[in-house]
Amino acid sequence: MSDGNFNRSLLPHTPYQSGLKAGKAMGNMHALKAFEDYLHQFHPNLDNEHFREQLEHFRRLLAARIR
Repeated sequence: MSDGNFNRSLLPHTPYQSGLKAGKAMGNMHALKAFEDYLHQFHPNLDNEHFREQLEHFRRLLAARIR
């Protein structure tokens, strides 16, 4: 039975930087999907070219903020 103490060597190795990078990638993916849903819902008459332009512009803005 554990007394609340544990041996850190038994825990999986999870470096901070790789977890941070994975979290940023997931956040980026979810933000892009949310913006895509927003465009479909509030601007349903956008043609494919303008839709991709707006998505790419948002992707660039997001990349500038998440570093």
